[in-house]
Amino acid sequence: MTIPIIAQLDRVMTTALTGSVAQTVGMTISAAGFPAPVGAIAEIQRETGSPLLAEVIGFRNEMTLLYPLSDLTGIRHGNRVRLRQTARWLRVGPGLLGRVLNASGRAVDGKPQPVLAERASLDRQPPHACTRPRIDQPLTTGIRAIDGMLTCGKGQRMGIFAGSGVGKSVLLGMMARYASAAVNVIALIGERGREVNEFIERDLGPEGLAKSVVIVATSDEPALVRVQAASTAATIAEYFRDQGKDVLLLMDSVTRYAMAQREIGLAAGEPPATRGYPPSVFALLPKLVERAGRSPAGSITAFFSVLVEGDDPNEPIADTVRGLLDGHTWLSRNLASRGHYPAIDVLTSLSRLMSDIASEEHRRAATVVRSLLAAYRDHEDLISIGAYRRGANKLVDAAIDMQDDLNGFLRQRVDQPSSVDDARQCLLLLYQKAQKLLVAVPGGKT
Repeated sequence: MTIPIIAQLDRVMTTALTGSVAQTVGMTISAAGFPAPVGAIAEIQRETGSPLLAEVIGFRNEMTLLYPLSDLTGIRHGNRVRLRQTARWLRVGPGLLGRVLNASGRAVDGKPQPVLAERASLDRQPPHACTRPRIDQPLTTGIRAIDGMLTCGKGQRMGIFAGSGVGKSVLLGMMARYASAAVNVIALIGERGREVNEFIERDLGPEGLAKSVVIVATSDEPALVRVQAASTAATIAEYFRDQGKDVLLLMDSVTRYAMAQREIGLAAGEPPATRGYPPSVFALLPKLVERAGRSPAGSITAFFSVLVEGDDPNEPIADTVRGLLDGHTWLSRNLASRGHYPAIDVLTSLSRLMSDIASEEHRRAATVVRSLLAAYRDHEDLISIGAYRRGANKLVDAAIDMQDDLNGFLRQRVDQPSSVDDARQCLLLLYQKAQKLLVAVPGGKT
């Protein structure tokens, strides 16, 4: 035990390295005579109040660039800069359950700080690809449409893609309450301050909070804090995974994480690329996603929400994240406007691992339900104006007859829990009814 502890101390102990503030541009501080490494935490003395903490984000000419972890008020030219630590660590332990933390891992829920005996690195590398076991067990999310049509496995990484105001937070709250994971780690990144307590009290509830750790970085906090909140959530999830638990990581949202990194990258002098996002954004996204997954000890099943700008599915962050994940769930504004909740568009959603974790009869039933939904959507305009003639297409006839049953399956009240077994049984009943309606299809095909 002695060697690892000494190694940790060697990385985090302060040194005599000092410098001085030479310039500020926007939220960036330039320090002279301060050759600290990238990622190090520095302490800047102020005329009044406590010292300002800042992180080294790069170098320009002879200057070291620092990005503050709080407001710049009180900083002036010549203020002393001192190296505080060269690596970032987080205290972890079972005492985190049921608590609300800030990006630094300190409790902000008004209760005493938890007693935490262990430390973990904020910049931990993801497990090596060759050490990851295959994902072969389903995880109940508590959302019937996902469990039935987009079955998710323990250790899978999924995306929830949605515009604003289509029920994303409510969906995440239902997952936190009803999922079969032992621990939930929920990161609220860039949220409006008003929405934090609403999510905790209304969407999460006491039952969900009891087995959850909530990390909060609101939209008014510096960009570096919002980026750090994502690393804090991943680190806490890794700690519980290493204890042998199945962890559900819910991050809302990856888009605001990317926007925060865009601020930092541009401040460090990176060139803007697609829609102003610098290259570092597209380098950090896969590192964040890969920290979730299954390991020999436990699993982290992750749902990353993506706030789609202008409901454009091909905007840069949505397109990049979709390619990194093991599946995607799209929330439809059209369905939400009809009062269809959760507003999951199963025809444009996909789980890449469903074929590995769902039974043959489950997959067959899900395929038939997709066919019925697709047939109805393709002919919806004709049906709504009364131009469709019954008998022209048996699949469309069956879809019309089963429309109420299909919508009843896909809709779910907030207070109505579900499971993979429940969803599978409902799907099989729909499949049996569809078979009876389709029995007259020529050639016996369905």
